[in-house]
Amino acid sequence: MGTTVTSKGQVTIPKDVRGRLGIRAGSRVEFRVVGDHAELYLSDRPVEAPENGFGLLKSKRASVPADFDPATLAQRK
Repeated sequence: MGTTVTSKGQVTIPKDVRGRLGIRAGSRVEFRVVGDHAELYLSDRPVEAPENGFGLLKSKRASVPADFDPATLAQRK
């Protein structure tokens, strides 16, 4: 599998290689020259991004019951 080097010296790491090594946006990699070739090492993985935002924000207000029906507010007068 080959890839082309851009004029800025950038390359695209193939998706299957990124998947096998766990490389994703924010990952840090190192290059080492060994003899006549270069080796890529994963040096740091970014913190896992949550799949959703549940529980990220804290509020000082009391939570709303799960069975709360907002239509009951319109009925109050």
